Amino acid sequence: MGLLRVGVMASGRGSNCQAIIDAAESGRLPARVVVVVSDKAGAQVLERARRHGIPAVFVDYTAYPSKEEYEKVVLAVLRRHEVELVCLAGYMRLVGRVLLEAFPNRIMNIHPALLPAFRGLHAQRQAWEYGVRFSGCTVHFVDEGMDTGPIILQAVVPVFQHDTPETLAARILEQEHRIYVEAVKLFAEGRLQVDGRRVWIKDHP
Repeated sequence: MGLLRVGVMASGRGSNCQAIIDAAESGRLPARVVVVVSDKAGAQVLERARRHGIPAVFVDYTAYPSKEEYEKVVLAVLRRHEVELVCLAGYMRLVGRVLLEAFPNRIMNIHPALLPAFRGLHAQRQAWEYGVRFSGCTVHFVDEGMDTGPIILQAVVPVFQHDTPETLAARILEQEHRIYVEAVKLFAEGRLQVDGRRVWIKDHP
């Protein structure tokens, strides 16, 4: 069996994309990032891709009359590169019907909180302001909602009394890089099975 062909969609710096690329290139991950797509022309993630010789594609959301038309163009890019798994890495738009139907249970996202708590933007700040003692991050399959899809993996990060939203976010990010790579690895090995809201990991103790 060949390497899993991964397409990454991101809107910003793309540090989780970098973690996946690095794991793939080092042989720790039986996968290969074959294309990176961004809705932001100046997104740092595009430069990260180019440095590794990975096709970097900007698709301008504002150039299309609807989300559906925009996603048809993105889908054409993903299909052209024969993508098998789509990884969202700081992609700041809700995924719509076109992509969800093309990649059922084959779109992953990383969220910097322990879902279902603190969905949406600035999750680390939300957790810090709420005063929780523990936060973390979640890898989940994407559905039509905002951070509502079936959960694959989570990592717990303690919130210390001296923390700021920024220091908390930095520690959560370290765990994001770790569990996102692990989730992609489990997918590549065919070990994830979705059953309603549950994701079973085969051969897991």
